[in-house]
Amino acid sequence: MNRTLCLLFILFSISCNESHHHKPNILFISIDDMNDWTTPLGGNNQVITPNLEDFRKKSVNFSKNYCTSPGCNPSRATMMTGLHTFNSGMYSNYQDWRKVPKLSEATTLPELFKQNGYFTAGAGKIYHYSQIHPDSWNEYYPSQKQNMPKNYIPENAPVNMEPFKYMYSAFDWSGIPIEDEETGDYKSVEYISSLLKKDHNKPFFLACGIYRPHLPWYVPQKYFDLYPIDEIQLPEILENDTSDLGDRAKELISRGGNYHKNITDQGKWKEAIRGYLASISYADAMIGKLLENLEKSKYADNTIVVIWSDHGWQLGEKKHWRKFSLWENVIRTLLMIKVPENSSSLIAGSSDGETVYSLTSLLDIYPTLLELAGIKNHKQLDGNSLVPLLKEPKRFIERPVITTYDFADYSVRWGDWHYINYVDGNQELYNIKDDKEEWYNLSNEDTYYDTLLFLKNFIPLDPTPLPKESLLELMEHHIPPVISREYYFSDERKNWLERFKN
Repeated sequence: MNRTLCLLFILFSISCNESHHHKPNILFISIDDMNDWTTPLGGNNQVITPNLEDFRKKSVNFSKNYCTSPGCNPSRATMMTGLHTFNSGMYSNYQDWRKVPKLSEATTLPELFKQNGYFTAGAGKIYHYSQIHPDSWNEYYPSQKQNMPKNYIPENAPVNMEPFKYMYSAFDWSGIPIEDEETGDYKSVEYISSLLKKDHNKPFFLACGIYRPHLPWYVPQKYFDLYPIDEIQLPEILENDTSDLGDRAKELISRGGNYHKNITDQGKWKEAIRGYLASISYADAMIGKLLENLEKSKYADNTIVVIWSDHGWQLGEKKHWRKFSLWENVIRTLLMIKVPENSSSLIAGSSDGETVYSLTSLLDIYPTLLELAGIKNHKQLDGNSLVPLLKEPKRFIERPVITTYDFADYSVRWGDWHYINYVDGNQELYNIKDDKEEWYNLSNEDTYYDTLLFLKNFIPLDPTPLPKESLLELMEHHIPPVISREYYFSDERKNWLERFKN
């Protein structure tokens, strides 16, 4: 009897060890403000991103992936908790997500991995700036109170952009006289790389947040040298592109000051695009460095790699700059996933160089990683696991993907269609296949009335109110904020607008 029990114990121990051995590690790489101007997404033919392109050839590229919100804070907070904006009440950059009741009660993605025996560590911008979540991490670099290493700021900043009223103070660019090793993102990469060189007695979840191409576009001069100014191509634009837009859309265009007018008046359009492209190439180099260090490590064959961006960016399309809108090149984001063999639910691993054309969301990352790691979750998640698409990338799954801007502006993507509904009642409807630049608003054409109604039905009728206790102090470049439909039509907002106009 004792021999039998002893044998059973030994077999159980072996089983547990093998189970632990096959638990995949996670390398989770986020990129801030990167639009579709990358080789994998093909949004710009002059961009130089060799490392992202190399990774695309080794991974599954989700080419029609979308954010939940075109702002760093809501996009990241909802993705990391698995709850959409309208189900959580997390709508804007001027909220603290940790004070949103539904999110403060949620279990974050790394926190759940930590609870399931993983070592979790992060560096750089994963959550929004200082809104770090200590329960998510065993370690964080630089610290649990400061999520990003200090970046080099030229003494004469702003260098190239003459400030204008309500301009975001970091809206500037310049090649800087330092090496990669002195930059903040490099230090984040080095920290995560140092963990890849260590022995771990647990599987790990390592998150590295690359800050560029977020403003300011200060990167080493060699990345600017990749893009001679006389070779910079401007985005395609239609001169009267905004003529078929409603008041709210035009208001978003001029949010925080009229960037396009000021940039073009200063003759800086090409220079600004050069700064953004240089920052993308710098970010690509940092990602390449991290992936190279993973390949050199003993964890290369047992690590799931996820690369994603929080939202896109516009650089003059529709006379709009920055994020904070619902057009395609703002809400479409990078998402690539590589899965090694023997991961739970995907024993064969992912295919190399496959592209998924079904619509997906950043919300899908949370349930996908849980399924791949064999972790059970008993709480609500608003995303769908992408494991079926990792198994069959050519499979087509039809679904709506919803993006919100602040409390009451909605985007619905369905197949080739893109529908936008604004707080003021104005609408936009585009066929992305025929009109990728979204120049022709079809919302007022009778031919597409049924399509418009079909898409409109996906808009939530009872979104979670924005919790006032989560609001942060507004800054000038937040003008005009939107909190609710009632606020939009209130005297308070009119006062903001009057101040803005004056």
